[in-house]
Amino acid sequence: MSPKGEEARPRASDIHREGSPVSEPTSADIVHALREVLDPEIGMNIVDLGLVYRADVGDGHADVALTMTTPACPLGEAIVEESKLAIQRRVPGIRSVTVDLVWQPPWQPSMMSDAARKQLGWT
Repeated sequence: MSPKGEEARPRASDIHREGSPVSEPTSADIVHALREVLDPEIGMNIVDLGLVYRADVGDGHADVALTMTTPACPLGEAIVEESKLAIQRRVPGIRSVTVDLVWQPPWQPSMMSDAARKQLGWT
């Protein structure tokens, strides 16, 4: 209760679009947001492709590690930037984002989800 006997109301910045209070963002929230990022050469999201190696969250900061299917991928930096934007747009409570492009371990087709392998005809 506030000093005037009224219940404290959440600030507008603490309300998610649906009107419920925003909880602390989780790694699962980050991964969910990254599902909207497509590898433009393959036309599939980077999560199902197995390109997301790490998605950590703490104190309003998202820390992500991505790889590409090959170090020669010309779109790596564009995918990194799109990943940052997707997290900032889709995850309430995130104030900053770091996305690192990493090469270890090297990506392998076995890192794809079953759905991705099926869509590409690799099953």
